[in-house]
Amino acid sequence: MKIGLIKETKVPEDNRVALTPVQVAKLKQEFPDSDIVVQSSDIRAFTDDEYRKVGMKVVSDLSDCDVLFGIKEAQIDTLIPNKHYFFFAHVAKMQEYNRSLLQAMLINNLTFSDYEYLVDENGERVCAFGWWAGVVGVYYTLRGYMLRLGRNSLPKPGRNFTLTQMRTILATAQLPKVKILITGNGRVAQGATYALRECRAQELTLEQFLSDEPVETLSFYRASVNELVKRKDRKPFDRKDFRSNPGAYKSDFVKFAKHTDIFIPCHFWDPQAPVYLEQEDFVKYNLPIKMIGDITCDICGSVKSTIRPATHAEPYYDFNPVTFKEELPFSSPDNITVMAVDTCPNALAIDASVYFGDMLTEYVFKPLLSGKGNASEVIRKATIVKNGKLTDYFSYLENFAKQK
Repeated sequence: MKIGLIKETKVPEDNRVALTPVQVAKLKQEFPDSDIVVQSSDIRAFTDDEYRKVGMKVVSDLSDCDVLFGIKEAQIDTLIPNKHYFFFAHVAKMQEYNRSLLQAMLINNLTFSDYEYLVDENGERVCAFGWWAGVVGVYYTLRGYMLRLGRNSLPKPGRNFTLTQMRTILATAQLPKVKILITGNGRVAQGATYALRECRAQELTLEQFLSDEPVETLSFYRASVNELVKRKDRKPFDRKDFRSNPGAYKSDFVKFAKHTDIFIPCHFWDPQAPVYLEQEDFVKYNLPIKMIGDITCDICGSVKSTIRPATHAEPYYDFNPVTFKEELPFSSPDNITVMAVDTCPNALAIDASVYFGDMLTEYVFKPLLSGKGNASEVIRKATIVKNGKLTDYFSYLENFAKQK
């Protein structure tokens, strides 16, 4: 089996990798007969020379590889027929903007496994960047809020920015005395909580957060889904029922929004679940929210003011709560500034790649290189397309794939 690391082709660029040079060296030591090559790239967080130094071949053509690994969606014209690909495709939720990518996978007789669906026996994801998204999302959000105040006190992350640098900056920054609301309990929310604790932010109780008393320091509360929704029939909240029957619930978010200065959504959202923040809610309820760091980046999803994704180059835009239109960032104190970078972990590309590669090594690369890939339940469950056909678990995508 020959494995290749593909060059990232999505725009805007992504600097993360599936395997770092050190991780490749360890795999070569454990599997001396393995053949792993990397496609030459000038945008990776790790240079071609760093891969060469560990004895890895840097090539331009990957057509002789069996399995190919990237991070974000590969451009359709770069897909090589009859290969097995791994990357984040964003097709399994029937994302319209990637319909053509799914169609190309079928036409090119590909096998495709999506990182997002690599899960263990308990259904928990084993390879995810969520924690890193939470950390970076908080940093970007605080930076944006400070820019709203006319203070450029948090530097923009550079290409080789590290978690250590970010922690040092957050620990020493002079931050405003405002209330921040985080929603969710998963890895993203955990990363966001970590970042706020690095800022020495005070973690409030529910009663303290919902109080009208002003806070004396940067403060936050992390709300769970059972606090954000309630059943329409007034029966008690049931987490299992909510997951299987989200349409039976309605939002109870406004009680939080009335006491929130900065909102950082980190929750998973199902399109059938309640909308937390409608576009008209800002004026309807006279909400104090002035900054939304939407790490979930569900466009017009549970937070309707997130009207498009943003980029690392331009992370912010303003949402006008009266016209419901986008305006230039920081253009009016009456607007809500939105941070909606959908690839937040890329700001810590080196650290995030190390973490991600360690997980992939354990759950994907070792099974593949030991000849046990076909027997891996983790890989099987994540495989959306096999030899140009949808797998049973993802057969619901059939009509979606046929539409133009």
